[in-house]
Amino acid sequence: MNIDTRTSVGDIVKANFKTAQIFEKNNIDFCCGGGISLDEACEKSGINIEQLIPELTATIQLNDPDSKYIDELELNELCDYIEKRHHTYVSETIPFLQQKLQKLCDVHGENHSELHEVKALFDGAAENLSVHMKKEELILFPYIRKMVKSKKEGKTAKDEYGDAVETIDTMHEEHQTEGERFEKISKLTSSYTCPPDGCGTYQVTYQTLKEFENDLHRHIHLENNILFKKALLLESELLK
Repeated sequence: MNIDTRTSVGDIVKANFKTAQIFEKNNIDFCCGGGISLDEACEKSGINIEQLIPELTATIQLNDPDSKYIDELELNELCDYIEKRHHTYVSETIPFLQQKLQKLCDVHGENHSELHEVKALFDGAAENLSVHMKKEELILFPYIRKMVKSKKEGKTAKDEYGDAVETIDTMHEEHQTEGERFEKISKLTSSYTCPPDGCGTYQVTYQTLKEFENDLHRHIHLENNILFKKALLLESELLK
């Protein structure tokens, strides 16, 4: 892949997920903001694009079998992957973090008032993500699987399609909300840095929060920059 100023951030990360670390290091949003060009992203973040392109070019040439595997999945298989890998992780990790954050508020909340805001933000994320994932699992993903089946069977059934744009726009908006929410959490926790008086629970909780945010970034990237784009192309093809 040749990278230039017009290449989208999302396409670069899609080609090799290892480039995500470079974007994060330079405060460039590759998941929710993956649709913009590299030039625009660098301008927004105040990054010298002439220095960034060689680093991205070198990294994108590294072997990344996971990105290749995901890009070659059928859309129904990608839906399955996201559900099993990312939705399951979110559902299983939310109760653990809620419990630990409550404990931190009880024990350290008096000296670290930011913990109460972190907990409130995470509780909001937990509620919204749970609803968001159910909408994907019950509405959008079945719709995508149905489109894949229609294509394989050579059916167009135009009257059955045409809803993807509106649904995906909603998913994009909800992704943006959660991205901004975790940006606030990261700032409040000084990028998940445990304070000097923090106990073992403090360290584990912050480390898990950081892992949760990292997983969410990849989760949103897979949907925004790969699944949703391909689903819209497929629907357009079926509507012709």
